[in-house]
Amino acid sequence: MTRDRRDELLHTLARLAALPEEPPVIVVDNGSTDGTAEAVAREHPWVRLLRPRRNLGAVGRNLAVREVGTPYVAFCDDDSWWAPGSLAASADLLDAHPGLAGVTARIVVEPAGTEDPIVAELRDSPLDGPDWLPGPALGSFLAAATTLRTDA
Repeated sequence: MTRDRRDELLHTLARLAALPEEPPVIVVDNGSTDGTAEAVAREHPWVRLLRPRRNLGAVGRNLAVREVGTPYVAFCDDDSWWAPGSLAASADLLDAHPGLAGVTARIVVEPAGTEDPIVAELRDSPLDGPDWLPGPALGSFLAAATTLRTDA
């Protein structure tokens, strides 16, 4: 999902294109006026580009999910991306734990690669969950670092 962040999005798409998982990518352009959509179409023709008539904000994610043809959807924003192998690891966790609706990845911040402070908050969640959970139960999640079941 993006709006008027052409350069950041093109960088993210180049990183996603290099992933070993070769994921299909859907971009929701929320009314950019800086040539973002045109640049995506020109430089990354493999990307499915959705251009709603108006800025939908975060609801744009729902528009994209309707277009997904896979059992899982991994979100990222125009300034975030997945590390090589992390999408496969997410899918493996979801496959191994059919009761999970989603998994949230560890988030590191460039350029230093330091862990985002939200990671500790999520990891140290005070919520009790069932014993079969492979990690903490979460009351919320950061969409840009989460893989969800499309049927959840």
